[in-house]
Amino acid sequence: MMRAAPWLLALLMALPAGAGLAQQRPPAAVKPAEPAPAPEPPAPPYEPQLLKLAEIMGALAYLRTLCAGKEAQDWRNRMTALVEAEGRTPVRRERLTSAYNRGFRAYSVTHRSCSDGSQEASRRLAGEGERLSRALAGRYGG
Repeated sequence: MMRAAPWLLALLMALPAGAGLAQQRPPAAVKPAEPAPAPEPPAPPYEPQLLKLAEIMGALAYLRTLCAGKEAQDWRNRMTALVEAEGRTPVRRERLTSAYNRGFRAYSVTHRSCSDGSQEASRRLAGEGERLSRALAGRYGG
């Protein structure tokens, strides 16, 4: 059997009764655990295309406003409708909104005034968005 070092023995003897090393402190007040949020359902198979469409809508909202397009506000309204239809959870709404904002910001960095390039980009994006929305509707639509 191993003997305790004299200094350890002296320290233990100096402690008040009941203050041994194994003494346990009363547990701190424990707050009731909040229920964990419901797990995020898996993304639908068309999620990448939908996020791309939201990004295109953001870019078009910026470019059409920049070039004083008649339907500039329509792109914001369409995005609102998309979020209402597809944003079933807060995480999903955030992904859609982030994609829209990413498209808006990407073109706001390089297009400061309406130019031929801005108008061409707008036409190209509108065509790409139309093709993408038709493909989504054709493949996944009811």
